[in-house]
Order: sequence, then C-alpha cells, then structure tokens
Amino acid sequence: MSTVTLRLPDDTCQRLKQLAASRGISLNKLMEELGTAAIAAHDAETRFHAMAAGADREKALSILDRLDANDRSKAS
Repeated sequence: MSTVTLRLPDDTCQRLKQLAASRGISLNKLMEELGTAAIAAHDAETRFHAMAAGADREKALSILDRLDANDRSKAS
C-alpha cells in the first residue's frame, strides 16, 4: 500500500470530509473509492475509443437507427 500527500483547498478538504462522514466511511476510504471510479471511467473511455477506431461506421449507424425506431414504437 502507498501513502500519498494530497494538497487541496481547505474548503474542498472540508467538503470531502463531510461527504465521507455522510457515507459512514473514512476520508481515506472515500479517496480510494473516488480513485477507483476515476480509473474505471478512464478505462471505459479508452476501450470505447479503441473499439470505435476499428468499428464499421455504417453498421453502427444501422444499429442506432434500429434502436431509435424501437424506442419510437414503444412511445406510441
């Protein structure tokens, strides 16, 4: 396990402490969860871009058209 020193504005630090308290967890655990969420979001974006780079644009648009038509039929 690593230790990190993080410099934050006082008001941001206080709000993070309040958020952690409202969730019933430590500030350390909150920062761990936020870090994990940021990594997961980055990984998902990276996978999306990699898949999009090799994708068939016309096929993707066709799928979106079918989904859109399906949504419209449900709304009727």
